[in-house]
Amino acid sequence: MKRSPTLSLHPIAWASLMALAQAGTAYAQTVAEPAAATATATPAVSEAPAPAATSAATGASSDGLKLDAIVVTGTSTARSKMKQSVSISTLGAEQLQNSTATSAAEVLRAVPGIRAESSGGEGNANLGVRGLPMSDGGGRYVQLQEDGLPVMLIGDISFATADEFVRADYSVNAIDVIRGGSASTLSTNSPGAIINFRSHNGKDSAGGAVGMSFGLDHRQQRLDFDWGGAIGDRLYAHVGGFERMGQGSRNTDLTAENGGQVKASITKEFDNGYLRLNVKHLDDRTPTYLPVPVALNGNTISAIPGVDPRNAYFINSNFPIDTVIDRNGNPQVTNPADGLHVQVDAIGLETQLKVGGGWTVTDRFRRSANSGRFTGVFPAGGQPAGYTGTTPVFSANLFNTSLDDMGNVFNDVRAQKEIKLDTSKVTVTGGLFSGVQNVAQTWYWNNYNIGLTGNGAALYNNAGSPTTAPVGNAPTTWGGCCFRAIDVRITAMAPYAAATWENGPLSIDASVRRDTQDGSGWQRFGSAGGTTMGAWNAAVDKVSFSSSANSYSLGGNYEHNRNLASFARVSHGVSWKSPDRVIWDTRAAAGLDPYPLNEVDQLEGGVKFRRAGFSAFLTAFFAKTKEGAGYEVTSQTVKQNAYDSKGIEAETTFSTGNFRLASGATLTKAQITSGANSGNIPRRQANLLYQIAPSYTLDAVEIGGAIIGTTKSYAQDDNVVELPAYTVVNAFANYEPQKNTLISLGVNNLFNAIGYTEAEAQGSQYVARSINGRTAKLSFKYMF
Repeated sequence: MKRSPTLSLHPIAWASLMALAQAGTAYAQTVAEPAAATATATPAVSEAPAPAATSAATGASSDGLKLDAIVVTGTSTARSKMKQSVSISTLGAEQLQNSTATSAAEVLRAVPGIRAESSGGEGNANLGVRGLPMSDGGGRYVQLQEDGLPVMLIGDISFATADEFVRADYSVNAIDVIRGGSASTLSTNSPGAIINFRSHNGKDSAGGAVGMSFGLDHRQQRLDFDWGGAIGDRLYAHVGGFERMGQGSRNTDLTAENGGQVKASITKEFDNGYLRLNVKHLDDRTPTYLPVPVALNGNTISAIPGVDPRNAYFINSNFPIDTVIDRNGNPQVTNPADGLHVQVDAIGLETQLKVGGGWTVTDRFRRSANSGRFTGVFPAGGQPAGYTGTTPVFSANLFNTSLDDMGNVFNDVRAQKEIKLDTSKVTVTGGLFSGVQNVAQTWYWNNYNIGLTGNGAALYNNAGSPTTAPVGNAPTTWGGCCFRAIDVRITAMAPYAAATWENGPLSIDASVRRDTQDGSGWQRFGSAGGTTMGAWNAAVDKVSFSSSANSYSLGGNYEHNRNLASFARVSHGVSWKSPDRVIWDTRAAAGLDPYPLNEVDQLEGGVKFRRAGFSAFLTAFFAKTKEGAGYEVTSQTVKQNAYDSKGIEAETTFSTGNFRLASGATLTKAQITSGANSGNIPRRQANLLYQIAPSYTLDAVEIGGAIIGTTKSYAQDDNVVELPAYTVVNAFANYEPQKNTLISLGVNNLFNAIGYTEAEAQGSQYVARSINGRTAKLSFKYMF
């Protein structure tokens, strides 16, 4: 039986929550603080205020981009968007509520410049930005953060992408997305973008909410909740999370969704700063959606009869168990129905203090115990050569990867001082980021014959008889690549410095960073018989490397008037590949050859403008990327290329009366500049991405939606097979029957469009992954 998340918390997290609850109870019994005091209390050291949410009752803001909101994510100095020399978007609580998104990564499709391929379910998304290449899975140039610290140090770890460990629920206050700019120097492995999920802290909003949602055309139930407010004298608390159960967005006869999350924080303010303790527990099982068999007619992809790429899912009650070998060579029985199962227990401490002499010191620390299992069906070819049955089947490898230890410990400390000159001022910042990221996984991928049908697929042996057993074990999968255990610890250290000079409307900022990452540990490959790990071979199995690189960024902003500003910036940044993609090269694993790095040079400039209900943020960009060598398992190839990209991204909002229109677009021209495919367009890179989101409020009713689209792209760098253009329409309707009560109807992919996000050849068969088909849900929310 699955345990309730609140009952399986890490002991430290559980003790912290109990202390929080007891403090709140004791305070409630002794003091009743007036509501006004909660609303007007101001910390001695200011934090960035949350962007104001627009309610149905008040109508849309005249500045929908909130250009006066203070920005701290990915910047050295807390200033408004209008004064920053970076491109940044903020998704507030209302946008998250109305997005109809089914995962944290899918929310990001509303952000210009970001290419969020969220077709894999709750996790395993591919994230790109501004034409930087998606040469492997995950987000190699994007750093996902929670409250200012990385979720995972490296963005492209196979089977453990950062979005797998993040959930968007009521505990999220807003999401900041900074593209390019100082992201290169103010975080590690983030030259493309920083995406920061900012949590409520109990001071940014008083009160709480509880909500229930139900799938109307699919079996799904979900409970969301949060509460925050003052519990003492300058003492604030917040707790929030969710619990869900169901089959997921695609049809199956199993309970494929099962789990939830609890996050909590307690903040104490002092005369010279604040101290915040935060904890998180996540234990969640969700289905993993991978590519499915398709037909290829010339360079055109089409669906196979009986296998609808929008809803095909092959794990059901006919697929009961999968027996694997663990890292110690012992048999282990696993349940494919668990899909993506992630567990997180995290505890963090954030402090900000004025320490004298004009200096302010901010320190953020978090320890996360991350683990789980990634299970999903990946087609590995057409009908096997040795198959003699009459029922159509396809050969499939079951990705069954144990995430033995993906935990990490991060700390970021920075000191800042403002120096006033005659007619200007200089703000200087110095900081040190340090951390440890574990990458410990065990791969054991059996091979199955699966009936060629999208619903109720059964397993067959080579004679065509129903079975529950594999037809091949891990040593036979893709040439024996995938019976493997790795255990590598990455130690990161990055001192950084920044300075900002401000003189009236002009500001100029510069920042530098020195990243060093050391790796140590081992890798082992399984025996040919598939029953135990191979013998230790120090020449092959030992992992020990060290690598360093510098990053810099220089930008300037000029505020022509309070409604118009322009900026420009040049940056150089780096990112490290995940060790599981590199240590196939035993010389790089042993430190005999340099560890391959990815380098990005960027030039950007833009304008910010607002007037009479209209606001716009326009940025032109140019980037050059040079990638180090990395191994891709499914194609059995080493990828190493150079790329150019240039384009324009636009984010606008317009409001008049009760009507509001938000829109965004990214026009990109990208090409490969090295190797056999030089001159071609990088795989999965469309020329145009766009988002249009209108809404209208009439008394207690708000209706709206979003049109999200992409022009065609190519499945691979050879530019042969096309991924067709597609448009997705999402819709929502909110009704407020009485104050603090909201009833919502949301439909994702209203017109049931097919949208292929990736595709590749597997033997004699082509496979492709599509976005999910239409899903609808009904939600009830009560706010107090």
